[in-house]
Amino acid sequence: MKIYDELVARGLIAQVTDEEEIRELINNGKATFYIGFDPTADSLHVGHFMALCLMKRLQMAGNKPIALIGGGTGYIGDPSGRSDMRSMMTPEIIQHNCDCFKKQMERFIDFSEGKAMMVNNADWLLDLNYVELLREVGPHFSVNRMLTAECYKQRMEKGLSFLEFNYMIMQSYDFYMLYQKYGCNMQFGGDDQWSNMLGGTELIRRKLGKNACAMTITLLLNSEGKKMGKTQSGAVWLDPNKTSPFDFYQYWRNVADADVLKCIRMLTFLPLEQIDEMDKWEGSQLNKAKEILAYELTALVHGKEEAEKAQEAARALFSSGNAANMPSAKIEESDLVDGNIDLISLLHKSGLANTRSEARRAIEQGGVSIDGEKVTDIKHLVPGEKLQGDGIVLKKGKKNFRKVTL
Repeated sequence: MKIYDELVARGLIAQVTDEEEIRELINNGKATFYIGFDPTADSLHVGHFMALCLMKRLQMAGNKPIALIGGGTGYIGDPSGRSDMRSMMTPEIIQHNCDCFKKQMERFIDFSEGKAMMVNNADWLLDLNYVELLREVGPHFSVNRMLTAECYKQRMEKGLSFLEFNYMIMQSYDFYMLYQKYGCNMQFGGDDQWSNMLGGTELIRRKLGKNACAMTITLLLNSEGKKMGKTQSGAVWLDPNKTSPFDFYQYWRNVADADVLKCIRMLTFLPLEQIDEMDKWEGSQLNKAKEILAYELTALVHGKEEAEKAQEAARALFSSGNAANMPSAKIEESDLVDGNIDLISLLHKSGLANTRSEARRAIEQGGVSIDGEKVTDIKHLVPGEKLQGDGIVLKKGKKNFRKVTL
């Protein structure tokens, strides 16, 4: 199966400017394509994951990826899908975030021997002369048309700043520059970027008389229509210091039954024939599918060794076995009162409960256990000596737990 047909079969393609041209380019390894990443944090997250996987798939098929880091657009902020304006970042923070992105991308993309490029749009955006830009680019953008773009609609109700209104022009200008500098003939991005991407293809056509293509990737939504990659405590990060390999594994292990096979199809590199067989799975077989999904994605992001550790730890937890690789929390001597710590404090300080009242409710509702034994007494005390050495396994609900030591 050719790469374009595989992308279709995996449900990855949302919109395209010219299907036949895109099919011809990527099937024959003729695409030099880019995906943009704005450095809004010091780590990539699950929202970027599908884009990275797409870059990897297309590179494996002989195409050349350009990872465009938004060191320039990061000064403005993308209004797409947001109800408020992004906070302004200093140049130092933007540069630090760009450096962090590069390290993580190298796990997915081969940057050796001209096989891929990493480019920062600060190289051309930060030195632009405002009047020259207005004269060069301004005549090619219709304000009436821009105001109908999906990326602005949500913000129009609450107020769209002129700063953010320029984002489409900046992104379009990126494509225009990449086309001239590196022969970049395609742009890929999330489906919420469609209007911005069309702006780029139109600018290239009007300014250079050339044809460039754009394709959007299906957004990763769960069965309820919400973006995946968020938990109650925030984003699921690719940086192991922000989301541990174990917690990353557990996120995918705990996806809904209705979402697991879609995620395997869209995100893993397992053969489609194998996934088609798994489509027939149901009931307890879906738990096996979740293990496969969690292992494959953890191995992609953190390596096979960490994926195996996470899988063993998860299985150990559910079989009350070895807790060596579980997420851990440390309690200080100063947290003890007369050599003990009360269970409410323990739940709170270990991070299993955000507040003491949440901890109290969990105990009262029978959702807390220590080393596999349920505890329902809100005044229960845990001796400090019990936390020494290997400590205890503290569990809240079915899926949240910590190895707690002194």
